[in-house]
Amino acid sequence: MIRAVKGTRDILPPDSAAWNHLESVARRVFRSYRYGEIRTPILEETQLFARGVGQETDIVTKEMYTFDDRDGTSLTLRPEATASVIRAYLEHRLDQRPGVQKLYYLGPMFRRERPQKGRYRQFYQIGAEAIGSESPAVDAEVIEMVIDLLRQAGLQGFTLLLNSVGCPVCRPRYIQELRRELDKVSEQMCLDCQRRALTNPLRVLDCKVEADQPIIDRLPSILDHLCETCRTHFALVRRYLEERDIAYELRPRLVRGLDYYMRTTFEVVHGALGAQNSVLGGGRYDGLAESLGSRIPAPGIGFSIGEDRLVMALEGAWSDPLDVFIAPLGEAAAGQAARLARPLRERGFSVETGSEARLKRALELANKLGARFALIVGDDEIASERYTLKNMQSGEQAALPLDAIIERLKT
Repeated sequence: MIRAVKGTRDILPPDSAAWNHLESVARRVFRSYRYGEIRTPILEETQLFARGVGQETDIVTKEMYTFDDRDGTSLTLRPEATASVIRAYLEHRLDQRPGVQKLYYLGPMFRRERPQKGRYRQFYQIGAEAIGSESPAVDAEVIEMVIDLLRQAGLQGFTLLLNSVGCPVCRPRYIQELRRELDKVSEQMCLDCQRRALTNPLRVLDCKVEADQPIIDRLPSILDHLCETCRTHFALVRRYLEERDIAYELRPRLVRGLDYYMRTTFEVVHGALGAQNSVLGGGRYDGLAESLGSRIPAPGIGFSIGEDRLVMALEGAWSDPLDVFIAPLGEAAAGQAARLARPLRERGFSVETGSEARLKRALELANKLGARFALIVGDDEIASERYTLKNMQSGEQAALPLDAIIERLKT
């Protein structure tokens, strides 16, 4: 028997209803902040991610799905979307449009990670990018939008983590000091950290190996090495968040896993996800366009939500109940049930029509399906045009005409 490829999965009803709910909430929130949807290809030239994400990141060195096309071009299934969005921004000269370009996306990404709870090789992201401004006010608004989205989706008990990773002026000096300190301790750390200490010291701070954390905690803090511009920028981001009553925790070790981040970085974590507890992450990437070879500056900030993990964290916070189960008792009632279902569906109610002629078994099925109401349609009901509406939770029932049934369902 052929099964789904390792690290991928089928999303089936009723679980898919939770995904649809989350995506509809996201679209509603994005619209309220004036973001428009962008859809980029799943395939991109490999160099886009190698140059944008970073040659020494785990994504590029270990996780990308890369292959040669028939013409010899190296292609990669997108492991993330920000580089693709910036490529589209530059290619289509969106910088010529007025104001900050606010774009959002939803869709699958691909990384050959070790499958674990909430992490898959084909996974889904919901993300947004605000491109064309260096203002810390834009940073604060993007983070505010993230918090709005999570709250409207029904997530509670999450924590916002915040940091600044400096800029090309101050970060090299910090990395130089970090490298000196790592020279003293890297041999005590995991093999990945020993490699990163030589190739990309900042990535050491992103290590998730528990035994390395006490060593990492003693390393220099980047917040002590920010230049005046970065220090002012970060202070304003924090002030704007506090003015919005958005709580956060400072995390000087928060660097994220991608090389293009600079200045503001942030992450949201949730206890329901275990050790790998990140729901989303983001940050500012003012130099990404230049790293892709562009002479057009495209300062921006964005985030991506791990949709698989957020749906897991929301488990139990949202459900998609069946509004009405119509129980037709006999052949004549089956036709009438279909005629009753139409106006109910037109008004937005979810309706299931049964095929069991015996009332007891029809009500048992309605109960198993989690129906809020059962609508019983028999010969007497058809003759009187008053149909028995039963509240499946309380057991209360009444014979009502269709208009009254609709009003009852509304309330």
